[in-house]
Amino acid sequence: MARNWQRQGMKNMIVLIDTNVALDFLAMRQLYYEDTRDVIRICAGDKAKGYIAFHSVPNIFDILRKSHSENDRRAMLKKLCCVLQVAAASHERVCDAIEQADFADLEDCLQEKCAKEVSADYIVTRNLEDFKNSQIKAISPREFVEMVKNCG
Repeated sequence: MARNWQRQGMKNMIVLIDTNVALDFLAMRQLYYEDTRDVIRICAGDKAKGYIAFHSVPNIFDILRKSHSENDRRAMLKKLCCVLQVAAASHERVCDAIEQADFADLEDCLQEKCAKEVSADYIVTRNLEDFKNSQIKAISPREFVEMVKNCG
């Protein structure tokens, strides 16, 4: 359940950025870039602390293989990790994710476990349906940006 960060001030909000959002930003995907750019800008500022799951890093590196050189991919990830902290999941949480049948995708379940490790208020994702059973509320990049604009 999300903490009442509005009462405490936006500086206390913690979000985990899903792989698809990071990819939309890094690859500058036309339909999603503006919102994801704003998400990353917010995390680079003082209104939210952003995290990315440990397993998102190699996934992004591999997915961008067809469109970017190895050096470019490394540089992109290095810059991303200057803005977003990398969140890991404990051995126990990974084992729990393997056993958890209410997530259709193990990768999404691991996203939730990483979000729990950092006490995230939200998971920012385009795939809201994938997180319908998550204990951490999933919101879209646009919802996140609007929330910050309306409260700050």
